[in-house]
Amino acid sequence: MSGPLKGVRVVELAGIGPAPFACMMLADMGADVLRLDRLRTGPEDDWWLAEDILSRGRRSVEVDLKDPAGAELVAGLCETADVLVEGFRPGVAERLGLGPEPLRARNPRLVYGRMTGWGQDGPLADRAGHDINYTALTGALHAIGPADGPPVPPLNLLGDFGGGGLLLAFGLVSGLFEARRSGHGQVVDAAMIDGVSLLMAWPFTLRNAGRWNDARGSNLLDGGAPNYTAYETADGAHVAVGAMEPKFLLRLLSRLGLPAELAGALDDPAEWPAVRDRIAGVFRTRTRAQWEGFFAGDDVCATPVLSMGEAAGHPQLRAREVLHPTAHGYQPAPAPRFSRTAPSAPGGPTLPGSGGAAALADWGVPESRVSGLRDRGVVRTRD
Repeated sequence: MSGPLKGVRVVELAGIGPAPFACMMLADMGADVLRLDRLRTGPEDDWWLAEDILSRGRRSVEVDLKDPAGAELVAGLCETADVLVEGFRPGVAERLGLGPEPLRARNPRLVYGRMTGWGQDGPLADRAGHDINYTALTGALHAIGPADGPPVPPLNLLGDFGGGGLLLAFGLVSGLFEARRSGHGQVVDAAMIDGVSLLMAWPFTLRNAGRWNDARGSNLLDGGAPNYTAYETADGAHVAVGAMEPKFLLRLLSRLGLPAELAGALDDPAEWPAVRDRIAGVFRTRTRAQWEGFFAGDDVCATPVLSMGEAAGHPQLRAREVLHPTAHGYQPAPAPRFSRTAPSAPGGPTLPGSGGAAALADWGVPESRVSGLRDRGVVRTRD
């Protein structure tokens, strides 16, 4: 692996969703991430494993963390690690003997990353939840969806990945930077309700300034404004319009053959439905492809709404190689880009246990010890 984090060692106590996403990002940037998966005792319906993009870029060992020997293996690995990542409910790592205090006693420079939905404290800290629950409690879910319908989950992008995995990755790199200066690690407490709330900084800005109300589908950025929404085309597809600034809005109205006076009507939200209807009527006269050609090279901030399958073929994404082909589809490239320490091209998914024996050897665990743990059923590798 190459990239700006080459040489950084990360122990990942495997989970689902945000923590694997953060560790994928670290591995994408060149970190040596050793994923410790749950020891599987029989066949399971893990249908996604062979296609799991979140598992790419790291080697894996299956470990029984409830066995003291398995927990001791993890603790020993942390002695030479820069980072540990866990996504358990609060208190679980401590019960396994793998909490921050004993591990940092063995390695004071260790940055200990914790990923939860509700956080390590508070009345809901020990409750289960998923992305939709965290976005619901922060006000984000309420703001997304049509005015005449229920809130629409934005996939699991806000909680799991934006407010979770990205937040954790940023926290870990920040902790690493500080540890290199001070010689001391620390605990990074990343909670999805914190991260989603952070992502809501601009909507809160608008609300605090009196430019946002709690009625869904009636605001500037939630599809209520006629110049920031999606319009259906003649073939049942859609075009996204983001003509926020006056110059773009006036150009859009001109290209659509509509009077410039409509731009002034947008100052009054009560006029928005009528303006939207007039714009919608024009967009229904052509297909999506025809509109794409019509607006080509024009600064009107109008783009086709593409499916995931269509996105891979768009010239802009192809030019930057944003998506890389896999055996059954595509996977996103590492991001962001670096001019001098460019990350390697993404590899494929890593099944639990794959490359584990070689990884343990690279991390300094003697083969005799690995063999003994394997014979006792504490670890499993697929080398």
